[in-house]
Amino acid sequence: MALHSRICEIFGIKYPIVLAGMGGASVPALAAAVSNAGGLGILGAAACSPRELREWIREVRKRTDKPFGVDTLLPASVRRSDSAVAASGSGNSPADLLSGHRAFAQEFMKRESLDRAADEGAAPRMDRDGPAFFSKDFFEEQMEIVIDEKVPVYAAGLGNPGPWMDRLHANGTKVMAVIGSVKHALQVATSGIDVVVAQGHDGGGHNSPIGTMALIPQVVDAIAGRLPVLGAGGITDGRGVAAAFMLGAEGAWVGTAFLATKEAGIHQFQKEVLVESGDSDTMVSKSVTGKPARVIKNKWAQAWVDAGKDPLPMPFQSIVAGPVLAAATQQKRKDIAPGFAGQGMGLIKAIRPASEVLEALVAGAEKALASSNRFR
Repeated sequence: MALHSRICEIFGIKYPIVLAGMGGASVPALAAAVSNAGGLGILGAAACSPRELREWIREVRKRTDKPFGVDTLLPASVRRSDSAVAASGSGNSPADLLSGHRAFAQEFMKRESLDRAADEGAAPRMDRDGPAFFSKDFFEEQMEIVIDEKVPVYAAGLGNPGPWMDRLHANGTKVMAVIGSVKHALQVATSGIDVVVAQGHDGGGHNSPIGTMALIPQVVDAIAGRLPVLGAGGITDGRGVAAAFMLGAEGAWVGTAFLATKEAGIHQFQKEVLVESGDSDTMVSKSVTGKPARVIKNKWAQAWVDAGKDPLPMPFQSIVAGPVLAAATQQKRKDIAPGFAGQGMGLIKAIRPASEVLEALVAGAEKALASSNRFR
C-alpha cells in the first residue's frame, strides 16, 4: 500500500514522515534534505537567537522549495519549571542554588581532565542586545520571527501555541504541538492546532513518562478523529512507522533515525556513537536541560545520580551543563557528550544521507503494512 494520509494533504508533502525538531541536529541542511526527499523537514530552533532563527529559515528556503517547519519552546513551559522549584518549600530559588551547582560541574571537569571550553562553545550564541537565553522575552521574540517569516509549519516542542494561533493561521501556517499525555493533547486541541504529535517515553530528548505503545492509541481515541495524530517516540525504522499507523496515528515524527545522517548538525563522533550503541544504552536525565530528557548514557548524567544531586530546572541547568558539554565535545569525549537518542538507537547500522533514511522508512512501512494482510 502507498504510504499516504491526510497529514500529506495538510502539509503539502508526499509522505507522512516528519523530521523531529531536534536542537543542534535538525539544522537547515537536514531539514531541507528531508523536505526535498518528500517528508517534512523541521528546524530544531529552540536555542537559536531570534537573529539566527531568521537566518536559518532563509537558508532552508535557499535549499528547498518544499514545505518545512520550525520547532521552538514556548514561555509557559519554562515558567512552570521555575515556579515549581520556587514553591517546593526549600526556600532556595534556582538562582540561589546556581553557584553550588556550578562548583559541582567544575569539580566534574577537573576529575575528567576537561579543558575550559572556549566562550563561543560553552554558551548559546546570543545577540548582545537580545533577550536573555530561554527567558520569556527570548521565546516571544522567536515567535515574532516565525510569524514575520510566514513559515509553512510551526511546531511547539513544549507548551501550548494558543496565544499565537490567530496570527499563525492568518499567515497560512499549519501548527503542531508535541504532547506526552491525553490531558495535554486535549488542552492543545482546543487552541485550534492542526496536528497533534503524541511522543512517548521511548523517544530521545524531552519526552513523556508514558510509553509510546500506550500513549498513541489513547491520544487517538481522545482526539476522536478531530485532528490527525503523528506518532513519536522510538520510531526508528519502517516497522515503527507502520506500528504508529496500526495504533491509529496518520504519520510519524522521527528523530533518532535522522541523527545518523550526513546532514545532521551533531558531531561525527556523536553519529558514530549511534551506530555503536544498542537498545539499553540510553537513560532519562535532567542533567542537560533541567527537564527529563532521554540521553545516551554518559558520565555527566550518571554523576548527578551518584551524588544524589537534583539538577536545576530549565533554563538554569543549561547554564551549569553548557561549559561541561562544550569542553567534552571539543575533546570528542563519547563517554561524556554522546548526545540525545531514543531507545530505537540499536536499529541504526550506518551513517547515511537523510534521503536514504527517509526512503527506507517509507519502503519499510509500506512493506510492513502490506504484510499485515497475512493475519486476516
